[in-house]
Amino acid sequence: MLYVKAPAKINLTLDVLYKRPDNYHEVEMVMTTVDLADRIGLETRKDGQIKIISADNFVPDDQRNFAYQAAELIKSTYDIKEGVDISIEKQIPIAAGLAGGSSDAAATLRGLNELWNLNLSLDELAELGSKIGSDVSFCVYGGTALATGRGEKIQELTAPPTCWVVLAKPKIGVSTADVYGGLNIEGLNHPNTKQMIKAIETDDYELMCQSLGNVLETVTFKLHPEVITIKEQMQRFGADAVLMSGSGPTVFGLVENEARVSRIYNGLRGFCEEVYVVRMLGERNPLA
Repeated sequence: MLYVKAPAKINLTLDVLYKRPDNYHEVEMVMTTVDLADRIGLETRKDGQIKIISADNFVPDDQRNFAYQAAELIKSTYDIKEGVDISIEKQIPIAAGLAGGSSDAAATLRGLNELWNLNLSLDELAELGSKIGSDVSFCVYGGTALATGRGEKIQELTAPPTCWVVLAKPKIGVSTADVYGGLNIEGLNHPNTKQMIKAIETDDYELMCQSLGNVLETVTFKLHPEVITIKEQMQRFGADAVLMSGSGPTVFGLVENEARVSRIYNGLRGFCEEVYVVRMLGERNPLA
């Protein structure tokens, strides 16, 4: 069996520019991967079927699963007769704004590329991934990037300034479609994406903290006020900068001082079950 890591991502910025004629939103996002990861196991089947195996009851085992869609797409595109067992060991919370499903799909694409000796480049795999979901292309590459279009146009960036990242997810799932549906693009307070890119390129931690921004926060905060509470508590416990990732509900805090990390972690664990302390990975995935 071949194993592939599927890391989570956080949004350092998330901006929505306008709604496109195809009903997608034109976005501009700076994303980076963190070392919280699912583990994908891949094993060829002779009968041509795709089977999802997971101990997590919330993981769909059919075409709703992005990893299933990835296997189906690569099989049909390259006329592969074999099937595959896909085992998914979840560490990334589901419906959390951390691209868990997208990363599982990207890891499946990278893994099947190796398992079936397809010799595809990351660019070719990312192109396939864009047909599955908006974050899959980014997850194929990993590392840090500016994502534009509907999220599928990827421009590689250098690794961000090093720091700790505290993630906290309340006991709710958020529908990305509902959040985008509730977004009023007029009068948005847009993040300064150029400034964030400058902060990353100049390794300026303070500027990175000042440049965090996510236009979807206001919508998710209205739908789920508990997300505001987590953000406020993380700030109170001493994180240097705090932001919601993606459409939520996960909130992350950037922390430079290691001594402060345990205080924030322990403070959040008092009222939030899923809290993680991770580092940014920064670098791109090797080609599987």
